[in-house]
Amino acid sequence: MIYKLFSYIFHHQLLLVLFIISSGWLILQLRDILTAVFISYIIMASLLPVVRFFQKKGLPNILAVLIPYVGMLIILFMLIIPLVPFVISQVQMLLGNFPKYIDEAATTLGLGIDAKQIEKALASELGNIGKNAFAVTTAVFGGVFSTVTILIVGFYLLLYHGKLKQAISSFFPKKHRDDVIEVLGQVDDKLGAWLRGQLVLGIAIGLLTFIALSVLGLPFALPLAVLAGILEAIPTLGPTIAAVPAVIVALTVSPSLAILVVITYIVIQTLENNILVPKIMQRAVGLNPVVVIIGVMIGANLMGIVGALLSIPFLSFIIVLYKSLEKKFDDK
Repeated sequence: MIYKLFSYIFHHQLLLVLFIISSGWLILQLRDILTAVFISYIIMASLLPVVRFFQKKGLPNILAVLIPYVGMLIILFMLIIPLVPFVISQVQMLLGNFPKYIDEAATTLGLGIDAKQIEKALASELGNIGKNAFAVTTAVFGGVFSTVTILIVGFYLLLYHGKLKQAISSFFPKKHRDDVIEVLGQVDDKLGAWLRGQLVLGIAIGLLTFIALSVLGLPFALPLAVLAGILEAIPTLGPTIAAVPAVIVALTVSPSLAILVVITYIVIQTLENNILVPKIMQRAVGLNPVVVIIGVMIGANLMGIVGALLSIPFLSFIIVLYKSLEKKFDDK
């Protein structure tokens, strides 16, 4: 019934335009919820191969899901909790000294930048945050609530993954259901491969950056390395953005150190593009750099940092659907 309804809409231009406009409006209204569900789906897809492995070993479905899920949470807590206090203190020191670093770097380069204005702007923002403690508290608890919700939804998506695929395919005619399940499997593979690969890449780039900056003796090597690891999720733009604060800090020490830092980031980026990405992300969807930049800009404009980070898996999801539809039309 639903399939026939969509088929009717797509064969009438006016209805199709109205459908696209109303769908776009609805997506914008529900973007926070849809984003949370999309993140949950990516987490589910990344753990799915491990769950299938345990299922093949004869474990009950609940245990096959619980073991990798609890294991993932334990690893995350073991990695994050010990580092959080130190990273926060380092970031606070870096932000506190950043206006001075910008002023010193500008002086080194012969540029006219008023550090006092930058310091006043940062102080004003921090003051506003301090005054509006209720808003900050709400944001923190909202973030914790969203994280817990995402993890719970991801767990249930894993637990009922097979039934979910069958339920989605039931909206289509019987002759297309196997194709729908196949496409959903391709989406699982691509999104899961993206997250697993991105985690490995982020950790690898973060460690390489930390080691390199520590050897160079650059202050705040850890928060700068953490930033490099996080921004690794944004291809093309991410590594360049991550290098900017490192170069600014290096310029406060000496121009020669800044040049060494630039060379270091170029070497790490070259190593990533030629060795790490081909090996780690070989199953992920390849995207044209121009498409990546446009996608990241649109995602950042709509949803900030989260939108920028999720733009690549979302584009991969769209491309999988497009290729599957293209294949079906070619077969006809």
